[in-house]
Amino acid sequence: MKLSKGYLALVIILGVIVIDQFLKIWVKTNFYLGEDLPVTDFFHLYFIENNGMAFGMEMGSKLFLTLFRIIAVAALIFYICKIKTRECISNGYVACFSLITAGAAGNIIDCLLYGLIFNDPFPPEIATMFPENGGYAPLFYGKVVDMFYFPLFSFNWPEWIPWVGGEHFVFFQPVFNFADAAITVGIVSLILFYSKRLSGSETES
Repeated sequence: MKLSKGYLALVIILGVIVIDQFLKIWVKTNFYLGEDLPVTDFFHLYFIENNGMAFGMEMGSKLFLTLFRIIAVAALIFYICKIKTRECISNGYVACFSLITAGAAGNIIDCLLYGLIFNDPFPPEIATMFPENGGYAPLFYGKVVDMFYFPLFSFNWPEWIPWVGGEHFVFFQPVFNFADAAITVGIVSLILFYSKRLSGSETES
C-alpha cells in the first residue's frame, strides 16, 4: 500500500529519531569521552560532544541555539503539514524536509535531556544513564553526542606553503552523528533535485 505524504513524513521523522537516539545512547554508555575505535582505516567511531550545530560548529549561546532549533523544527513541521496534501508536491520533496526535521529534532533531544539523564565522568570512566546524583547540566544545556569520523586521507603540507606549511592535514575532519547526516542528505537533495521549487521558478499546478 502506498503511503500518503503525511505518513511518509511521520515514518521518516520517527525512524531517524529512533536510530539517532539509539546510536547516541549506545555510544554514551559504552565509550568514554574521547575514545576512538577504528572500524576501518577510513572509518572510526570517535566519541565527542559539542555545544554547537551540525559537525560541531558554534553559533551563539547554548540556550539561544537550543531555542532556535526548537523554533526551526516547529516551523518545519508546520510546513510539512501544509504541503502534505498538495498534489503538486512530490514524495521526494516531503522526504527531504522530513530528513531535515528529524535531524534537527534528534539533536534537540540531546540539548534538552542529556544533561538531565547522564552524568559527565572523567575519562576513562563511562557515563551512567539516570545517575543517583543527577545529571551534568540543567534543561536546555545538554551536549550533542557525535561519533562518526571519516579520516579518508591525510598528509603534511610542504614547509614552503604560507600559513599552513608543515601542518598535518586530515580529510575529512568533522565528527558527526546520524542526525547531522540526515540534515545533510535532506539539504543536498533539495539543492540537487528541487532547486527550482525552492527558488519559486516552478509554479504549482
